[in-house]
Amino acid sequence: MARRRVLMDLRPLRESPAFRRLWLGWGLSSFGSQMTSFAVALQVYEITRSSLAVGAVGLSMALPTILLALVGGAVADAVDRRELVLITSACLTVVSAVFAAQAFAGMRQVWLLYGLVAVQSLLNAVNAPARGTFLSRLLPPHLVPAGAALNAFTFHASMTAGTALAGVITAVWGLKICYLVDALSFAAALHGVARLPAMPPEAGTARPGLRSVVDGLRFIRRTAVVKGAFLADMSAMALGAPMALLPAINAEHFGGGPETLGLLTAAPTVGGLLGSALSGPVGRVRRQGRAMLVAGAVWGAGLVGFGLATHLGTALALLAIAGAADSVSVVFRTAMAQSATPDSHRGRVSAAEYVVGAGCPYLGNFRAGLVGSLVSPAFGVISGGVATIAGAALIGLLLPAFTRYTTEASDQEPARPPAPQS
Repeated sequence: MARRRVLMDLRPLRESPAFRRLWLGWGLSSFGSQMTSFAVALQVYEITRSSLAVGAVGLSMALPTILLALVGGAVADAVDRRELVLITSACLTVVSAVFAAQAFAGMRQVWLLYGLVAVQSLLNAVNAPARGTFLSRLLPPHLVPAGAALNAFTFHASMTAGTALAGVITAVWGLKICYLVDALSFAAALHGVARLPAMPPEAGTARPGLRSVVDGLRFIRRTAVVKGAFLADMSAMALGAPMALLPAINAEHFGGGPETLGLLTAAPTVGGLLGSALSGPVGRVRRQGRAMLVAGAVWGAGLVGFGLATHLGTALALLAIAGAADSVSVVFRTAMAQSATPDSHRGRVSAAEYVVGAGCPYLGNFRAGLVGSLVSPAFGVISGGVATIAGAALIGLLLPAFTRYTTEASDQEPARPPAPQS
């Protein structure tokens, strides 16, 4: 019984066949997507032998996401979301097939790879916000945190195992097989979405456009729960993301070997995987806003400890703790954003969440690299951790409605979603 209370809550998979199919389908597809991310970076480097060219792949991904996701959310609030996800998923399948085709054909055109990455990101900017609305439509409110934890587990598992598997496949059969596996994996995702019922917005449709986007942003601004959740995540990532400094810290403190760099890079993801796997207590937390701020402070404290650590084992443990705290924070963010948002606005709120989750780590890594180059890599990490803790405390003081936000625990009777708080 105690083990069940600690381990990840699997009730969403048992009680909702539709959620189970969707989770399995997109889980398999996520592994394929990680293989393509690995293969693109490797192929660009093999063609150019330039780290800058590889970095430009991230730029090709980030710009379309930031520019189009909010519009994609407005579209998701205006049409049947199931149909929208089906169409964009089918288009993503075609993009993956083109990736595979150019690899099998032996094409060595960097512009083509950048173009395919940009098109893929544009499609994901529409697909992800629409898909993000499914959670609250398929699960009762008291199981939304458990569903969010299951999605987080899939994400971290694909990040950890998908990339490692891609390395093995590339070593044995070549990177073209990674692209092929990704294209084939979309069959599972398409099956999971195709079996869903129709998903039109419950409160009617809104005409997509600038006015709809602005209305969604105004909803976030006046809804303390959603605004606080997004600000807390933005603070943690934009102030604290340390990944850009790992190579320099590895060189200064741990010998600079590629093996230790690989361990340092993997540690936060492994921590996130463990954090989601042991997320059973998360569903029983009623004050989710306060819990998210605490998780953000633990993330910051883990970074401070990592910046001070000189022993590799200690550094890895602290990065794993930080990754676990970040995973828990993301679960709370998703649960609160879903529960506090009416269905008429969920596409736009999911789009804003997607932008926050995808864009802020880039800003945080830029901040870390800038501070690290001006002062020192260790100071860049430590200052980011301290700023993250201070940011969590400041949000708690300025948004008391967020820290007081209370929801029903998952082991209690379901309750209606709370009305927006301002």
